[in-house]
Amino acid sequence: MSNLALPLIAALTLGATAWQMGLLAGAGSVPVLLIGLFAGVWVDRRRRRPVMIVADVGRASLLLVVPLASLLGVLSIELLYGVTLLVGAFSVVFDVAFLAFIPSLVSARDLMDANSKLEATSSTAQVAGPGLGGPLVSALGAPFALLVDVLSFLGSAFFLVQTRAAEVGMVPLAERSSVLAEIREGLAIVVRHPVLRALARCSATISLFNAIFMSVYVLYMTRDLGLGPVAVGFVFATGGVGSLAGALIAGRAARRHGPGPVMVYAVLAFGLSGLAVPLAILVPRVALPMVVAAEFAQWMAIVVYYVNAVSVRQAIATNRLQGRVHATMRFVARGAFPLGSVIGGGLGSTIGVPGALIVAELGFLLAVVWLLLSPVRGLRAMPSTEGDDVSVFGPRAPRRSDEG
Repeated sequence: MSNLALPLIAALTLGATAWQMGLLAGAGSVPVLLIGLFAGVWVDRRRRRPVMIVADVGRASLLLVVPLASLLGVLSIELLYGVTLLVGAFSVVFDVAFLAFIPSLVSARDLMDANSKLEATSSTAQVAGPGLGGPLVSALGAPFALLVDVLSFLGSAFFLVQTRAAEVGMVPLAERSSVLAEIREGLAIVVRHPVLRALARCSATISLFNAIFMSVYVLYMTRDLGLGPVAVGFVFATGGVGSLAGALIAGRAARRHGPGPVMVYAVLAFGLSGLAVPLAILVPRVALPMVVAAEFAQWMAIVVYYVNAVSVRQAIATNRLQGRVHATMRFVARGAFPLGSVIGGGLGSTIGVPGALIVAELGFLLAVVWLLLSPVRGLRAMPSTEGDDVSVFGPRAPRRSDEG
């Protein structure tokens, strides 16, 4: 809901420029640069479930500020920057704890299935959120539509309170080093492991160009294509349907073809299908169907990649390092988002919003190069916990000695 409502508040209520939209998109991702690596250490030192509960309550409280500010007549783009920044900080902590918590719930062989099912529930919410969000924004106004998102975070906290699991693998007090030393340990694993390194580079490239894309996407739909809140909500809801489809086929595809080839084809499909978005402006009569089709296809492809990538890195990392591995991957990947948001705003202001979208879509195609130049392309089964089992690679996979 907030992914739809906050940009609509900026674009329709506050009349934000392309540059301001870029700054708003970047505000939510700046925290990953500021606290992302520290969050990994913090999560590895604590039980993950209480961390997630606190993060949910914090996000609910912050989003409540927006409708209150609207009631008081003090809503501004600067306030949206601040709320988005702080919600992003809580989200960084929640997401790292969430990913680190999953191996405490299921065995390594069930990670792919678990991640697929979790992504399916998330995708269902993504269908319902924007689908309800468009009509709610029209009926209540974007600031008050956020009240539903406030309730959603409180609901998440409630369900987490009901969850019981024996959390294992936290770093014992006697074994803890300094915070910086533990951060370096997490960074070293990602940098030295050929599969993790390739996944980090691929995800960072996707994140950079996705930020360029998202910084002007709502502006493109509302101003260039003339879509209203209901139509924009329908587009985002269609993405949720595509996401659900991707979650349902991700595990099946990996079992049949191997996680490596599946990730390669998924990233390639993600870039190619998105080209329909900027091209939609050339055919106004079918612009909405083109954007809807691209939204569905891109979300399906990227979720297939995400489920496989997360499962692979969860299998590679030991439990005591889960938080730092996921935090490092997010730091590298999402750390590119603020830069991309600023670039997107600048491109939208100079070469136009459609031109910025074309740059973004062509950039997506570069991400697959990292996978093709690494052992990922030959990954036919889930790797071992230590990441040293070369038997999981196909016949063309390089030996470890070849990796330097």
